Amino acid sequence: MKRALKLAAGIDWLNEQIGRIIQWFGLLMILIGVYNATVRYLGAFIGENLSSNAYLEAQWYLFGAMFMLGGGYALRHNVHVRVDVVYGRLGEKGKAWVELLGSLVFLLPFCLLLFYLSLDWVGRSWAINETSNNPGGLIRYPIKTVLPFAFALLALQGLSQVIKALAVLRGHRERLFDAPAERAEAETV
Repeated sequence: MKRALKLAAGIDWLNEQIGRIIQWFGLLMILIGVYNATVRYLGAFIGENLSSNAYLEAQWYLFGAMFMLGGGYALRHNVHVRVDVVYGRLGEKGKAWVELLGSLVFLLPFCLLLFYLSLDWVGRSWAINETSNNPGGLIRYPIKTVLPFAFALLALQGLSQVIKALAVLRGHRERLFDAPAERAEAETV
């Protein structure tokens, strides 16, 4: 169980680092949006078109990458959308069972299926050097490549959750998730 928990900690670390990187995508999206709006109005004022569809698409690409690559980070921090009418009332072992069964029956098969299905789609995009249909738009294959990576990261985090749930059920770990206050305290140390 110690090796498995080390693996889970490594996966948690990976998704934590990805999360810290993609946080900056939000700021970059805002800066691109401000720039694009500014040059659009400046261009209208001076009678020149200074804006480009590339800026709009870059914002969408960053948003898509942030959303997709953040799935593993959200799962790691237990901040994904969950209807917890019953889950919130369960003890740690009950939560561990729900996490274990949910990950094994739903999350991991879903991630693996979509990872597999996205490979051909991404491969075709690279093969034809797919670009946007919009004038001045960006190439599309890099953003499409994010999809299999996102599902791989989410599946890895699902595996980490399975390991931690098994550890709770076997008594090797007290809790599946850290409480938000303890998590924030641990991050500042």
